[in-house]
Amino acid sequence: MNQYKYGFTVFTSVYNRANTLHRVFDSLMMQTFRDFEWIVIDNGSTKNCEELKALVEEWKNRADFPIRFILLKKNIGWHGAFNHGVEKAQGELFFNMDSDDSCKPNALERFKSHWTLIPDNIKEQYSGVTGLCCDQAGNSIGNRFPKDSIDSNALEIKYKYHVSGEKKGVIKTDILKQFPFPDFEGNFETDIIWRKISHKYKTRYINETLVTWYINEEGRTDQLSFHSRKKQAAPGLSMAHKEVLNSDISWFLYAPKEFFRSSIHYTRFSLHADINLIKQLNNLTNVFAKILWLGMLPAGIFVFLKDKHKIFNFHGDKTAVKPDTENKHHGDRPAL
Repeated sequence: MNQYKYGFTVFTSVYNRANTLHRVFDSLMMQTFRDFEWIVIDNGSTKNCEELKALVEEWKNRADFPIRFILLKKNIGWHGAFNHGVEKAQGELFFNMDSDDSCKPNALERFKSHWTLIPDNIKEQYSGVTGLCCDQAGNSIGNRFPKDSIDSNALEIKYKYHVSGEKKGVIKTDILKQFPFPDFEGNFETDIIWRKISHKYKTRYINETLVTWYINEEGRTDQLSFHSRKKQAAPGLSMAHKEVLNSDISWFLYAPKEFFRSSIHYTRFSLHADINLIKQLNNLTNVFAKILWLGMLPAGIFVFLKDKHKIFNFHGDKTAVKPDTENKHHGDRPAL
């Protein structure tokens, strides 16, 4: 017996973005598939809080689907809000939508159709369905999957097929409950959890563009502000590259550059996080990863020292651009 009330839970975490949330609402109002709920979590916003609350109340009166608004007193990170949304979800499939993005009118219908096409006797092997994204001008973000419909996992898609760029999809709520994000102070790199899921489950990948991922005019990243907050970002980034070296190393021959890069960045961000070289080495769990790390150690230290120089110049420049706390690259998470 299905324990869920709806086909989908659409989840949106909001941090100081009341002015863009209408894109999500307008998209949901136009959906051709109507069996869903929308959970909106205000993740400790520091401005426009009353405006956001009033908007959501107005939308509740207009919508023919349930909307639940959850106000958090303090920011718990995007990963913390995501866990909260999964815990409250009453939909079988979980669809995360950033608070400044939109989706095509048939997005949920197409996700549901592809999910239904997976035979029931093997469906327990699958985590969900993932499609393509475009920007607000209609340009594809990244490249396409090797086939219009392919059953694979995130590791094979990345390393063997070299697919890159933003992709969006739906995941079974039951599986997300099995793999919650850990309590983590600061920015947690979400790829760590998607990687764990991909070790156990397949995903159906489809070459259909169903989500519009809005890109700021200045781009997804702000290098000056990134250098200014690298110290806060470092623990999560160090952990992410450590996991690549520990868990993905069997894919080395398919994408050696990826692993050389992770070796360098593991050293780089570990040093920013005050993790010494001996501890870095001990945190690696396989011999090949240790050898790779040792080989790339001079490069990692060099990039770390280069970062330190840039950070010093950034703080010494009174005309430097202020950190962008709403930077799209970080979704609805607060600035690092």
